[in-house]
Amino acid sequence: MDQTDLLKELRIGRDQRDEESSRLRWPWAVAVVVALGVLAGGVWMLRGTRSVAVEIVAAEAPVAGSETAAVLQATGYVTARRKATVSAQITGRLTEVHIEEGERVVQGQLLARLDDAQAKAALDLARAQLAAAQAAVAQSRAQAVLARQTLVRQRDLVARGLTPKQSYDQAKSGADGADAALLGAERQVEVARAQLEEARVNYDYTFVRAPFAGVIVDKAAQVGEIVSPFSAGGGFTRTGVATIVDMNSLEVDVDVNEAYIARIRPDQPAEAVLDAYPDWKIPAHVIAIVPTADKSKATVKVRVALESKDPRILPDMGVRVSFLEQAPKAGSAPPKGALVPATALVKREGGDAVFVVAAERARLTPVTAGPSYGDLRLIVSGLAVGARVVAKPPSDLADGARVHAVTASE
Repeated sequence: MDQTDLLKELRIGRDQRDEESSRLRWPWAVAVVVALGVLAGGVWMLRGTRSVAVEIVAAEAPVAGSETAAVLQATGYVTARRKATVSAQITGRLTEVHIEEGERVVQGQLLARLDDAQAKAALDLARAQLAAAQAAVAQSRAQAVLARQTLVRQRDLVARGLTPKQSYDQAKSGADGADAALLGAERQVEVARAQLEEARVNYDYTFVRAPFAGVIVDKAAQVGEIVSPFSAGGGFTRTGVATIVDMNSLEVDVDVNEAYIARIRPDQPAEAVLDAYPDWKIPAHVIAIVPTADKSKATVKVRVALESKDPRILPDMGVRVSFLEQAPKAGSAPPKGALVPATALVKREGGDAVFVVAAERARLTPVTAGPSYGDLRLIVSGLAVGARVVAKPPSDLADGARVHAVTASE
């Protein structure tokens, strides 16, 4: 065998190379499949054993007369029915201002004073004119008495024929004139008294007083500024001295969607919660439904009275009002069902449901929800009293998930 034949014997064929390559690859493929299986199994095991931290509460039994159900909620603002911007009734310069913001005042209390020099001079003049008129009355009265006495004497003399009748006529005319002068003088006294009263009123206008008891919420003018009841161009004249709010007149104005206004009626009980104090529930009731609608917002204004007066309630505060059903009668039976936090309800497939915890698993349970009782919701059917439910289910909580209880603070 020559060298060419030997080389041909040593050459490896294509089929032999493919068979050798396949024999080397299949163990690696098996190893990859096994690794992926182990990884998937581990993920499945971790998912099955992972426990979600949730707040768990027990469903409570309703108590008769404990609370009333809310039929509607609306937002609004605290308003004052008695609020006034106090101004002077005449134009003048402020010489005294006796109030500051936040100060309580009583009705008639002096708030400020205007320059009273001119008004005081007019008052003094009116007093002098009255005194002069009264002196003129005294003089006219004396003249009238003298004229009457002269008339009597002339009547006697004429009767005895000692004086002509012309003298009597002159005496009578003089007496009538004296009476008329006296009457005119008395009328002048009345005019002088009226002028004096006018001067007193104008003088009183220099004193700015509180029209009712309340709290000063705005001090609009300072000593030395000109105030006037009329608006003046240029902005150099103040039209108000201070703004007073009667804190006893505070109430709530809420806008209710006109589609739900049929649920509201006068004297209906309600509950108000200020945005500033979300844990403070203030008893309230409906005063009136304002008989007009806002076409731009499709709402109707409802006036709500606050039954609790408190310094924490301030004008223009935001407030949420829950309109309640009528309070249950004494001795009435409690509603049937179980109470859970309103946050425990979730929507699944168009219906209400809660997560009931049993054996450390959260089971999605369909329920029928009833009215609200404050922050609680009545479950009419589907849940037993005492059942443990998830108070605030996470959005990704699945049926059958493992859970463990934590407190609300955690």
